[in-house]
Amino acid sequence: MKNILGIGNALVDILATLTGDAILQEFNLPKGSMQHVDEATANRLWERLHTLGGVQQVAGGSAANTMAGAAQLGLRCTFIGKTGNDEPGRFFADDQAAHGVTSVLLHSATATGRCTVFISPDAERTMATYLGAAIELSPGELDEKMFKGHHYFYIEGYLVQNHDLVRRAMELAKAQRLIIALDLASYNVVEENRDFLHDMLRQYVDIVFANEAEAEAFTGKKPHEAIGELSRLCDIAVVKTGGEGSLVQCGHAVHTVKPYPTNVIDTTGAGDLYAAGFLYGHAAGLPLDRCGAAGSLTASKVVEVIGPKISGSGWAAIKQHLKDYII
Repeated sequence: MKNILGIGNALVDILATLTGDAILQEFNLPKGSMQHVDEATANRLWERLHTLGGVQQVAGGSAANTMAGAAQLGLRCTFIGKTGNDEPGRFFADDQAAHGVTSVLLHSATATGRCTVFISPDAERTMATYLGAAIELSPGELDEKMFKGHHYFYIEGYLVQNHDLVRRAMELAKAQRLIIALDLASYNVVEENRDFLHDMLRQYVDIVFANEAEAEAFTGKKPHEAIGELSRLCDIAVVKTGGEGSLVQCGHAVHTVKPYPTNVIDTTGAGDLYAAGFLYGHAAGLPLDRCGAAGSLTASKVVEVIGPKISGSGWAAIKQHLKDYII
């Protein structure tokens, strides 16, 4: 089976299930967005969450979630990130190992980053992210040895704030002839880095993943038009359209992928697990429409649970469905 190397923010997710959205207004967090916060704000959020109940912690970060999902499907996955030399950092490493991911974790005196994920009653998630040690990952800490022996390189869009790091990572991946996949991460990240992202897609990226909001932020157009613009910049473009499924385009061929029926509880990790399923299908040599179907399947299962991790029985069901209907 092929290897995937992922790079992203190594974070511990704090998952808070809300009964209303008042706390989002209290901390000035636009619903559905990802906002960066400082350590003081992250601490205040943690203190405030103790009054809510229903809070849990899991290892998270977009690329880390994708690597964990792809590993559960049978791919050999390695994740590069940076944590503090602290208990949350050790928790992150242990959790990734438990999900089959080999971690290359650099360490910092700064605390491990954490992402507070607010899950609204309508299943929308809003994120307040304190990057902590994760943001200290630097271009100089990457070398060609990290990239050798892999077939795919997956990078999360949340790293795009560090242009030099992203460019260096893509240069190293390109030098090793890896297939480079990029997830656009969040509409506000796209809005703030549109020109840089355009250059990265044109120069390096082979597969791009975006949801409707991200695709519109990048192109100014709705999904069926946006995907055409994205596919002109890289080989394969994927636009996820929520309850309508997804669109996959390569050249002039456009595939409409239907969604799987699901009981949505929490959308955390939906895009991450879609990418895991899609890359699994691509690594297995499946046609693009079936790669999309594999992505839709994994996404449909993660939204039925709180957080970005699917249970062992959930993965067993996914693998059986893949075997029976997709592969």
